[in-house]
Amino acid sequence: MNQLVAAIDLADDLQAIDRAVLEKFESRSALLNVASRYLLSSGGKRVRAALTLLCARLGPHYEERRVYNVATAIEMIHAASLVHDDLVDEADVRRGRVTVHSKWGGNVALMVGDYLFALAAGQMAEASDPRIIKSFARGVERICEAELSPVTDVEPLQMALDQYYTKIGGKTAALFECAAEGGLLATGGSEQQIEALRQFGYEIGLAFQIVDDVLDFTADEQTLGKPAGHDLKEGTITLPVLYAIDQGASEIVREAALTYQPSPELVAAAVVEVRRVCATKRAFADAEKLVEKAIKRLDIFPDSPARDGLIDLAELVLRRKM
Repeated sequence: MNQLVAAIDLADDLQAIDRAVLEKFESRSALLNVASRYLLSSGGKRVRAALTLLCARLGPHYEERRVYNVATAIEMIHAASLVHDDLVDEADVRRGRVTVHSKWGGNVALMVGDYLFALAAGQMAEASDPRIIKSFARGVERICEAELSPVTDVEPLQMALDQYYTKIGGKTAALFECAAEGGLLATGGSEQQIEALRQFGYEIGLAFQIVDDVLDFTADEQTLGKPAGHDLKEGTITLPVLYAIDQGASEIVREAALTYQPSPELVAAAVVEVRRVCATKRAFADAEKLVEKAIKRLDIFPDSPARDGLIDLAELVLRRKM
């Protein structure tokens, strides 16, 4: 979040939320504490927490305690979902660091994820508006559903796109939606305003994941903390792959996408092809359209530093490098 040039400086708030998350680790299990702290100290942009904070400032009844409670729960759910996601995908590295299950084993990773979900549930139980609890519970449901809804087809394009957006809508966008909606629910707002922010969060969440998928083909390993084409290697079919096949890329891309555990050589060749047909540019254009649409959602709110901050945050989604 250090790239965010917002009308409101969120640095102190985000540090307070980090402290609040760490203070919740009071398990009698030393291993749970160590593994959880390792996960939370691995970095991350805290975009979802920042989204909650900014949306909360649009409401008429801002109270720091209530807002921090929502943002803390969001970060715990996000961390838990990463642990489970890495475990299911058998990913060895995230953000350049060894994953929890690689360091301590699958059983520990499963317990860490469950532990963080339980902590988040405790935070949600203190929510000022019962609608926050319902929103977050549904968000977690959608994350789990998405994990079990992989993209399995590359053609016809529309069917493959429907699978892709179902996947990222649950995997990523659902929690952005909860973060935005929860922020304003904590501080008050009309039904129309709450709905506008819910859609805003969902759309920038979709854009965030698309940019992530584009970076998997365009960024270098040092920046990403993983080699280019990592998702393809792990069997994840993303938007640049679908567009590359639609735009007539060689059969190498299709082969890499549909082969179980493709060789590094096959993945490398597919990455070259995806870049050659400019599929990443087409995918990035979709992200730009989503961000533009999301920003229009904010027209319902009067000009304010918080509204300007949300516009900055939406635009940052497109500018990020990792």
